[in-house]
Amino acid sequence: QLQFVESGGGLVQPGGSLRLSCAHSMDSLDYYAIGWFRQAPGKEHEGVSAIAIGDSSTYYADSVKGRFTISRDNAKNTVYLQMDSLNPEDTAIYYCASTDSLYLPLAKRFPEVWGQGTPVTVSS
Repeated sequence: QLQFVESGGGLVQPGGSLRLSCAHSMDSLDYYAIGWFRQAPGKEHEGVSAIAIGDSSTYYADSVKGRFTISRDNAKNTVYLQMDSLNPEDTAIYYCASTDSLYLPLAKRFPEVWGQGTPVTVSS
């Protein structure tokens, strides 16, 4: 059964950095990619970044390109999201999940039910 545990969120000042972690179950490796998503207060979920299982190619939403970096540690079954130059618009709950594509706006997500996520608040 697919399982994801997100961690690393917190309160950070504008311009600051955070590194999120996504510990995933082994069966997530059967899918094409692992993606990070977020939901800001009052908004729909948004695909942020993804990394392919096969060749570690990556996708970034335009809103985070150049500021966020996704990476994998295969030995630890963990995907990271390094977030730099954070701004208040990045405030959201961040989730990870398996996907069938790198292009998150059109990707199907597995599982379909959102996990607990990890909250990120960017505020002075």
